[in-house]
Amino acid sequence: MPLEGKHNFGSIGETRVTFVEKNVGEIRKDFLEKLLNHNGFEVVIDTIEKNSEEDLQLYTVAVTDMVFNPTIWVYERKLKTFDGHKVTPAYWEQKTEETNPMYWKNS
Repeated sequence: MPLEGKHNFGSIGETRVTFVEKNVGEIRKDFLEKLLNHNGFEVVIDTIEKNSEEDLQLYTVAVTDMVFNPTIWVYERKLKTFDGHKVTPAYWEQKTEETNPMYWKNS
């Protein structure tokens, strides 16, 4: 899911949250959960009910920090990777593990 400027917030159960991404698969959920926990956020995961057995299991990933906006934190380079580098938009979207932002190399 691409980064959006809109700050989405609401509730999961009784907990007020900022939504990070909705309708994500298990691999994406695990990546975001580990990355956000590593950066000190309390992550809340909501399992979306499947319509049929054949459907993939989808999740909603959120954090309890009500001022967290993924777009701002990524573009202001406030998030850190597991090895201490800054998270880039391509890293956030799991397009690459490269953390050196070479915007002229988009291919």
